[in-house]
Amino acid sequence: MVNGLSGERMLIGLAIGIAVLIFLVLKTKIQAFLALIISTVVVGVIGGMPLTNITIEVDGVEKTFGIVNSITSGFGGTLGSIGIIIGFGVMMGQIFEVTGAAKRMAHTFLKLFGKKREEEALALTGFLVSIPIFCDSGFVVLAPIAKAISKATKKSVIGLGTALAAGLVITHSLVPPTPGPLGVCGIFGVDVGKFILLTLVLALPMAIACIAYSRLYLSKKYYRIPNEEGEIVEMPYQEPNYEAAFSMDMTGVPGALESFMPLIIPIILILINTVATAMGKTEGFMNVLVFLGQPIVAVGLGLIVAILTLGRSLNRHEALTEMEKGMASAGIIMLVTGGGGALGQIIKDSGLGTFMAEGLAKTAIPIIILPLLIATAMRFIQGSGTVAMTTAASITAPIIAASGVSPILGAVACCVGSLFFGYFNDSYFWVVNRTLGVSEAKDQLRIWSVTSTVAWAVGVVEVLILNIFM
Repeated sequence: MVNGLSGERMLIGLAIGIAVLIFLVLKTKIQAFLALIISTVVVGVIGGMPLTNITIEVDGVEKTFGIVNSITSGFGGTLGSIGIIIGFGVMMGQIFEVTGAAKRMAHTFLKLFGKKREEEALALTGFLVSIPIFCDSGFVVLAPIAKAISKATKKSVIGLGTALAAGLVITHSLVPPTPGPLGVCGIFGVDVGKFILLTLVLALPMAIACIAYSRLYLSKKYYRIPNEEGEIVEMPYQEPNYEAAFSMDMTGVPGALESFMPLIIPIILILINTVATAMGKTEGFMNVLVFLGQPIVAVGLGLIVAILTLGRSLNRHEALTEMEKGMASAGIIMLVTGGGGALGQIIKDSGLGTFMAEGLAKTAIPIIILPLLIATAMRFIQGSGTVAMTTAASITAPIIAASGVSPILGAVACCVGSLFFGYFNDSYFWVVNRTLGVSEAKDQLRIWSVTSTVAWAVGVVEVLILNIFM
């Protein structure tokens, strides 16, 4: 342990700090960011970290240690890599919402997939839209499309809406530039482009499983259709009428290319950056593309494209007001992410990560299980997927680094764990169920809690399989 700290004492400090964090988030009015900072201080004080900064020599290099130093360096180091991207992403998402671009995406996929594949169309729409947009607001924006399709086709709105909700939450929980996964990338120090590639592939089987659950069980168990007044009511089963699904009014909505371009450009640029860097092709013009493919630059370009194209329908005041709304929503995510980085830094500075990794290495428990378990437990206890994954990342990143396990796999495990059983303490649980007109608690649990757990279970299997080969 660093600076003569006791591994056992730091372990006790960590356990008490996590208990304090759970209590503060679950039982008090203290916000998650403040709870994270308080818990970091508790871990440091009980674990024996210096109360004031001291400078010591470690492996021939002078380093500064202390509780406050760990908090500030961990907070700043984490946000230094992903804070700008979070700001750009939420502003872009707000433009999508207010201009109707998200609605156009849904309509385009319906046309692309054709009859009898409405669940796939809605899930894929959510799958892409939630990359820059928070799943809560994405569902509110896109739910009218699910209701309109249900009313037109006579397919159950419960199955359609749940497929949409699943597509939204899966990429929201796994794929940057959504803030939670971005925060996890920052804490683990993994390449964002590689992480996007991997999580997009891993997210597909999760979405397919949720679509199957929605179509084969929920659509039959809960046959509900919006009536003429827009209320979702239970009705006798009717055969679907697919023709009407493709006649929705799209007057005043941006075109497909215009709607998708702000998403497509940054994704392509980031992928070019990742591939070119991996192949060592970074000379000449490729060097320019590699620069443009840096996540900060790429997402910034996507935002500029959104402003110049989609934003044409807004006047200057409207555009600035909407983007500022997005920036306001990003503030808390940045603070929570930075707070998670502070907690992780104090674990790293103390040497506890190495101590725990050495202890776990002597057991039969695979180290990759640890971030899964912590994220799953935090998700169940306090509800927020972002807090769950960033807390798990903060605790386990030093352990994963010291153990030799792939950091990118550890980051994936944290994100997967955050999908577990969304229920009463999860805001998205209420958004989905209330929007779909579901009021009974047992129905709410079957419709959304089980769906999110299906995605989690598939993700756990994927992580365990990847652990064999990475």
